[in-house]
Order: sequence, then C-alpha cells, then structure tokens
Amino acid sequence: MIKTPYYLIDKSKLLRNMEKIAYVREHSGAKALLALKCFATWSVFDLMSQYMDGTTSSSLNEVKLGKLKFGGETHAYSVAYADDEIAEVLAHSDKIIFNSIGQLERFEAASADHVRGLRLNPGVSSSEFIIADPSRPFSRLGEWDAAKVERVLDRISGFMIHNNCENSDFALFDRMLGQIEEKFGNLLAQPRISWVSLGGGIHFTGEGYPLDQFCARLKAFAERYGVQLYLEPGEAAITLSTSLEVTVLDTLYNGKQLAIVDSSIEAHMLDLLIYRQNAKMEPCDGPHEYMVCGKSCLAGDIFGEFRFDHELKVGDRLSFIDAAGYTMVKKNWFNGVNMPAIAVRQLDGSVELVREFGFDDFVNSLS
Repeated sequence: MIKTPYYLIDKSKLLRNMEKIAYVREHSGAKALLALKCFATWSVFDLMSQYMDGTTSSSLNEVKLGKLKFGGETHAYSVAYADDEIAEVLAHSDKIIFNSIGQLERFEAASADHVRGLRLNPGVSSSEFIIADPSRPFSRLGEWDAAKVERVLDRISGFMIHNNCENSDFALFDRMLGQIEEKFGNLLAQPRISWVSLGGGIHFTGEGYPLDQFCARLKAFAERYGVQLYLEPGEAAITLSTSLEVTVLDTLYNGKQLAIVDSSIEAHMLDLLIYRQNAKMEPCDGPHEYMVCGKSCLAGDIFGEFRFDHELKVGDRLSFIDAAGYTMVKKNWFNGVNMPAIAVRQLDGSVELVREFGFDDFVNSLS
C-alpha cells in the first residue's frame, strides 16, 4: 500500500476527457493544446499526447517541458519575456505569442524567423473571481485597442484570446465569442491572420455539455475567418481524473467533530484556499459529520465539512476527488509538510508509484 499523502491519477478517467477532446478535434477542425499552467504531470503525457496536438505554456520552463516531454506543437506564451530567456523560448517552440505590442517590438529582431502571435483582450470574461478575471479593470493581459494592433499586423500571423474561466455554459461562450467578433472581426479577417487560439477555461468535457453545438460554432468561426482554431484545455483535459489520498492522524471535538489528516490544503490544494473553496469528496449522506483539517499550523487549513457513514478513527483513509487542475502544479513545502507522492492507475487497473518526495527535495528547494 502506498504511503499517504499521494495524488492518484486514474488513466481510465483521464481517457474519458481525452475521448471528448478527440471528438471536438474531429468534428470542429480545432486543434487542442494542453495548458501546462493547469496540469504538467508528465508521467501521463504518453496517453494525453495520443489525443492532443501539443502544449501551450506560460514560462520558459513550461515551454521546455512541453517540447521535451509531450511533443507535437509547442506554443510559447508569457506575460513578459526576459532578455536572457528569449533565445531558449524560441528554440523550444513552434509559435511564440506576445502579450503586448511592446514585447513584440522588443523581440522583433530575435523572433523574425518565428511564427508570431499577439494576445488580444476583448474586455469580457466568464470569471466570477476578480483575481482570475483576465478582463478585470486595468488588466495587463493582452492588447485591447484594435487600432493599435492593426499597425503591427505585418509582424504576426495569429492571435490568442483567453477570456473563458471555468465556463460550462455554452450559451455564454457563444455570446462572448460573438462579442469578440464584434470587437476584433476586422483584425480576424485580415489575410495575414491564419490561426487563432481561443485559450482554455471552456469546460466542454463536463457532463451534459452540448458538444455538437460547440463543434458547429467553432467550425463556423474558423470558416468565416479562414483560420486554424486552437483550444487550450487545462481543467477540461484532466477534470475528475485525480484524487488526493490522505490518512486521518487525529480526531477531536471542539464544538464540531474534527479530523486531522496528513496533508494540508495550503501545501497540497492551494488553489482552493486562494478561491475560498472546499475540497470535494464523493457524495455521502451518512450520519457522521466532520470538519476535515490539514496538519499545518495555519488556523484556516481546512479541507471542508463532509459526511461519512461511520465515525472516523486514526488510520482511516480519505480521498479528495478532482485534485489535479491548478493543484499539483501549485504544491509547496509550507511547514515542511511532506509532499504528496504521485501514483498512476494504469488502464489495466494496476497502480504504479511514479514519484516520491523526501527530505532531500525539501532541502534542495531552499538554500
């Protein structure tokens, strides 16, 4: 039995998402790139690369990871590139997307022989959280002024537009895409523009999502403007594929029944703490309710309140589901709490431990 805590990636669950991505690729003509900012656990890239066209990145390290571990197309994007990294970014990417006209001009000579794009900001998004809203007031993410962009069209061949965030509403996606066409249609229709990425945050692998309508909308957009469309699924690629397995270390009562586990929401599921969300478990309406807490010294290190069909005791194993997206990439060594190992349940049902972390990893993360 693998020692907790550990992330368990189930390839059979991952495959369900991959098959939906393959369906969208086939019926819409869009290509799909894994957003490494959301999920970068390369031990399952062998499966994912069979169903996706490549990767997109947010940094030099992610560009190199995508090129070396995933293959296929490698799109490079960053909010800002530094002088000392641009050569490596270009060497490891097929396309480079600049966040601003200023960055495009700064690295115009260096990238002259590269496929170049520019990020556009349409001023609308689906985000419910200001911290994640790319169209928030005074946003630094992409160019807003179509007239300014028009003056540099001779230096680019495509655009990236990322304004969906956890958007499971096709009608909202459709409406915002229409707003993008209204604002930037003249740019999109330019003969030089041959590709457009619509970014990630579109939850099209979710249960009940109208895939055929989605595919038809994408195909119509691509045909209208004569472009190759790209999608950048992150969460959509790995949703519900992974759990965080933990063990109860202690129970106590302080007005509520509490259970302390060998993990930490701040260290191992940080995204949930940032957005003030609870972790998830499989539904249970049992009679025993517990607040499940992490073992760090942070008072608010709380996974959430859950019901169980039995009283919890020391040694019980618990499983938090949907623990991959923006989670594994954010794990950290806060309090020196042991980093979760990584295990993979293969398609034949066998479980393979692919990575463990120990004291040396903790020491080497500091200096």
